[in-house]
Amino acid sequence: MVAVSHSAADQDALDVGALGAVVRRSRQRMGLSVEALAARSGLSTGLLSQLERGKGNPSLQTLSRLAGALGTQLVLLLQSAQRHGEPVVRADARPVLPDVDPGEDEGPRPVRELLTPDQNLPLQVIRTVMPPGFSNASRPFRHLGMESVHVLSGRLDVVIGEVRHELGAGDTITYECSQAHWWLNPSTSDETVVIGAVTPFAG
Repeated sequence: MVAVSHSAADQDALDVGALGAVVRRSRQRMGLSVEALAARSGLSTGLLSQLERGKGNPSLQTLSRLAGALGTQLVLLLQSAQRHGEPVVRADARPVLPDVDPGEDEGPRPVRELLTPDQNLPLQVIRTVMPPGFSNASRPFRHLGMESVHVLSGRLDVVIGEVRHELGAGDTITYECSQAHWWLNPSTSDETVVIGAVTPFAG
């Protein structure tokens, strides 16, 4: 849990220099200029430029608006800043990622934990626990990059385009993400646990 007081940049809570580096890298990964990020967040270009240089004392409201403009949550933005430059993610400190577009599905949702120290690195490693019967067939993914998925336990069906691949514990699949793809846990009683390495996609 990130400790914050009236100012998110309190010396005991957050290194503003690290925060600025995370914001700059996130903005560049999304292909945004400072001006474009200012327009998306409703913040001034001067404030953003100052923050990216590691200066200033941003409020929680400012950081919340900034996180939304960067497509993340405030807590994840702060955690990324706290871990900036730290290569280890401890087992009891894994950030839980927000659900990915659940739509109208009211069933149990997968739990996704980030295993890499920064949400904005060129590569993300994610541990996913899928409940029995879970499928995102109604909302398949499609984005740039590569993905490699290893099944730790249970069974996993991965459908890429029109081709279905059935995997069991110990199996690994690697594929281009530019084709529509979706996952299914075919079991009606057991969870499926997978580790996935993926190139993050912006927006």
